[in-house]
Amino acid sequence: MSHVLHSELTMSGPEQSLLAGALLGAGLPTDAQRHLELAGSDFQSDAEAEQHLRDAQALAPDHAAVLIGLYRFYFYKGRLQEALHIAEVCLTKAARDNGLDADWRKVRRSDAEFSSFAAILPRFYLFALKAYAYLRMRLGDLDEGHAAIEKLLELDPSDKVNAGVLHDVWQRIGQVDDD
Repeated sequence: MSHVLHSELTMSGPEQSLLAGALLGAGLPTDAQRHLELAGSDFQSDAEAEQHLRDAQALAPDHAAVLIGLYRFYFYKGRLQEALHIAEVCLTKAARDNGLDADWRKVRRSDAEFSSFAAILPRFYLFALKAYAYLRMRLGDLDEGHAAIEKLLELDPSDKVNAGVLHDVWQRIGQVDDD
């Protein structure tokens, strides 16, 4: 699977702004925000950037902005197992924040407003599940990844988070590329 597919997990400008304002930035301590900014500035220096992220995490351990910062850092540094761990933490947090079952397999479409683009917390859940599915596939656990993709498509039949892209990749795995 291509690294380019990860762009499907990132949010577009307006969506990112909406999430940042309503979910990610709310309640983030100033010092944690400063560490996130410094991590971005020091991104090329793995040790320094990671230390800033860990400092932000110490100040706001359950904050979505910190978790997403850690996830992106690990993903873009190719540390996929650590990115998966953070995706799992995000999924647990999103389930708790939405009042959903901790086991994503038991979540039903009627449990939250998954079909509403404006419903920020359910959308965060969908993006966390998508990151989980993607990383499972990248790490070779195709069955688990596929099951998570199927759950995404069940929860979000209009496919607002583009899980169909991952489903298409899953279907092509093992097929010979004719190009």
